[in-house]
Amino acid sequence: MLLHLQLERYKKRVNIPYLCTVIEAEKTTLTVEGMTCSNCAATVTKALQKKGLRDVTVSFIDKEVSFLLDDANSISDISSSINKLGYKVVTPKQQLLSVKRLSLLEKKFYFSLLLTLPLFFSMWLPFHWLHAPITQLVLCTPVFLVGLWHFGKSAWGSVKMGVPNMDVLILIGSSAAFIYSLMGMIVYSGTSEIHTYLFFETTATIITLVLLGNLIEDKSVSQTGSAVRELAAMKASKALLVSTHDGHEHLNEVDSSTLLKFDLIHVNTGDKVPVDGTIVSGNAALDESLITGESMPVEKGLGAQVIGGTIVVNGQLRVRATKVGSETVLAGIIELVKKAQNEKPAIQKLGDKVSAIFVPVVLGISLLTFLLSYFGFEMAMQKALMHSIAVLVISCPCAMGLATPTAVMAGIGRAAKNRILIRGGNTLEQFAHIKTIVFDKTGTLTNGNFILSDLTKLADVDESTLRNLIFSLELYSSHPIAKSLVNQLKANTQKIELLNIKEEKGLGISANDASGNSYFIGHSRNNSSLSTPDASLILTKNNELIAGLQIKDEVKNSAQACISSLKKLGIKTVLLSGDAHEKCEALAQLLGIDEVYSEQNPAQKLACIEKLKTSGAVAMVGDGVNDAPALSKADVGISLSNATGVAIESSQIILLNGNNLNDIALAFQLSKTTLKTIKQNLFWAFFYNSIAIPIAALGFLNPMLAALSMAFSDVIVIGNSIWLKTKKLN
Repeated sequence: MLLHLQLERYKKRVNIPYLCTVIEAEKTTLTVEGMTCSNCAATVTKALQKKGLRDVTVSFIDKEVSFLLDDANSISDISSSINKLGYKVVTPKQQLLSVKRLSLLEKKFYFSLLLTLPLFFSMWLPFHWLHAPITQLVLCTPVFLVGLWHFGKSAWGSVKMGVPNMDVLILIGSSAAFIYSLMGMIVYSGTSEIHTYLFFETTATIITLVLLGNLIEDKSVSQTGSAVRELAAMKASKALLVSTHDGHEHLNEVDSSTLLKFDLIHVNTGDKVPVDGTIVSGNAALDESLITGESMPVEKGLGAQVIGGTIVVNGQLRVRATKVGSETVLAGIIELVKKAQNEKPAIQKLGDKVSAIFVPVVLGISLLTFLLSYFGFEMAMQKALMHSIAVLVISCPCAMGLATPTAVMAGIGRAAKNRILIRGGNTLEQFAHIKTIVFDKTGTLTNGNFILSDLTKLADVDESTLRNLIFSLELYSSHPIAKSLVNQLKANTQKIELLNIKEEKGLGISANDASGNSYFIGHSRNNSSLSTPDASLILTKNNELIAGLQIKDEVKNSAQACISSLKKLGIKTVLLSGDAHEKCEALAQLLGIDEVYSEQNPAQKLACIEKLKTSGAVAMVGDGVNDAPALSKADVGISLSNATGVAIESSQIILLNGNNLNDIALAFQLSKTTLKTIKQNLFWAFFYNSIAIPIAALGFLNPMLAALSMAFSDVIVIGNSIWLKTKKLN
C-alpha cells in the first residue's frame, strides 16, 4: 500500500500535463488568451464542439476553456485548433511570465501607438517630410500588418464558425482605408490631388484605438471575475508532508497540489490547512471564517474534521488527508462559482439573438451607406468611403455580448465573498422576481440543537430502557431532532439491535427488535388515539403508547431580523413545517411571519408550494431530507451549509453561514441589483448602436472618432458591472 502511494505521488509530481490542469475525471481546462467577449467564447465553443468534444465551457473573463477529453483528440490538437482561431493557449509558466512582463496585446498597442502618433499629428506638425506619401506608407504599413495579425485570424476564425465578430468589421474598415490610400498613391503619384486620397493616418488610428479599447477591456473584464481568484488564493500552496524512513520521521515541504488521500500532513500555527482531513494528533484553534463567516476561532482536537484553506490560529496539528485537490470543500466552492458565473440568465437571450445577426446587418448598412452616398447623393468617392468605414468601426457588438456576463460575474462574485453561493445567472434572475419566501422551521428558523427536556413514562417501562430505545431508533434518522437526541443520549445509553428499520419522512421511524416487538418514534398526528398534548414526540411499543418526549429548540438570533427585512422588501413570508400547530403558530407570531402551514408531511409541503406559486414566484428555505421535494418544486431553493446533502443538491442558493439568515435578504437585494445592472447594460448597448450607426452613416463622424467611440463603449458597460461589486444595494 505504501509503495503504491509513493508511486502515485511520483507520477503526480513529474507527469503534470504541459498545457492543462485536470479538474475532475477526464475534465480538462486550458488557459486561453485573446478572448474579449461572448462572441469569442461562442467561436471557441463551436470549434471544439465540431471536434466532437463534450461538456465544453468557455469563460472569456477567466480566460479558461474546459471540456471532457476523449480518445479522438489530444491536448496539442485542441490547442492548435484554438490558436488557429486567433487566440492563444498558454502554459502555466507563460501565464506567470505574462503577469510580470508586458502582454502580447500591450506590445502590439505600444508598437502601433509609436508609429501612429506621428501620422495622427502630421496635419499639425511643421515637418513637411511627414506629409510625404512614402513616409506615411512606411509608418502605416507595420501598424496595418499588426492589425491584420491581431484582427485577421480572429475575424477569419469567427466567419468559419458562422459567428462573425467585431474583428470582421474592424478588419474590413481598416483594410478599406489602407487599400484605398495605396491605390490613390499609385494612381495619383506626382499630382497635387494625391493627398485627397491618402487616409493612412485613418488606418493606423483605427487599429491603434481599437487595440487600446481591447487592452482596457481586457483589464477591466478581469476585475468582474476576481471572486474566483480571491477564493483560489485561500488555498495553501505548500504543505509539510510527514514521511518515515530510516526509522526517523521527516517533514518535507511539497506543493499542496501533489498531495494524495491518506497523506499525513503537519500544520503549524499560522499555516493554512492544505487539505480536507481528520485530526490524528494535536489540538488547535482554527479560523474557519472562509466557510462559516464566524470570526471566532474554533477549538478542534483528535478525530475532528478540518477544511482545506482554514487557518491554524494557535496550536499544531497532524492531519490525515481525506479529500485533496478538486475534492476539497474549497475547490468545490470555487468550481461552483465558476460554473455559476458561466450560466446565462434568460434575459441574455435577447442580446445573443441580436449579436448573432449584428455583423451581417452592419456590413449591409455600411455598403448601403457607400452606395447611397456615392450614387444617390453624388458624393466624392473618398467621402462616401469614409462614411462607410465610420459605420463599420463605430458599431459595437461586443457591448451586447459583455452586458450580461460581466454583470453576472460581478453579482455572483460579490455573493460568494459574502458566503452566498448562487448557482448561475438564471438563479439570480429568478430570485429577483420572488414574491413569497417559504421557511421550514426545524434547523432553519431554529438552531436545530434540540434538547430532550422531559421524558414522560406512559407504561410500565423503566426510564433507562426508554432512553436506550430512543437512542437506538434515532440513530437511523438524518432529521435534526434525531441527530440532537443521539448526541444528547449517547454517553449514558446502550444500543439495542433493531431490524426492519423504516423511516417515514416527516412522520417518524419504526423498527423491530429480536423478539419481534415493533417500535415507533415520531409524530402522532397520523393516529389521534396515540396523541398526547404535552409531548412533541411519542414512543410506542406494539402500537401502544409507552412514552412522551418534550423537545425544546431555540430560535436563531438572526431569524427575526431576516423576516423583518424581507417584509420591508415587499416579500410575503410563510412558515411551512411538519411540527405541531401550536408551536408553529407561536413561532410565526414571535417572528411576524405572514402565513403558517403546520403538521405537513413532504407530499403536503409539495402541494403547498404548488398552491403558493399560483400567486407568484416562490423561494423555499430548508435544510432536511424531507424538504428536498419542496426545495426542488420552488422556483428557487435555498439551503444552509449544514443542511443534508440532498437538500443542498436540490437548492440553487446555499448560505455558507447557515446561522445568518440575513443573508437571504442580502441575496435578494443583490439579485435585484444585478438584474437591474444587466438591463442598464443592455439598454446602453442597444442605445449606443441605435444612435451611433445612423450618426456615422450620415457623415457626422470621421472614422477615427468612430473608432474612439467604439473603443470606449465597452468600457462603459464593463464599468457599470464593476460598480456592482461595491455599489449600495436597495
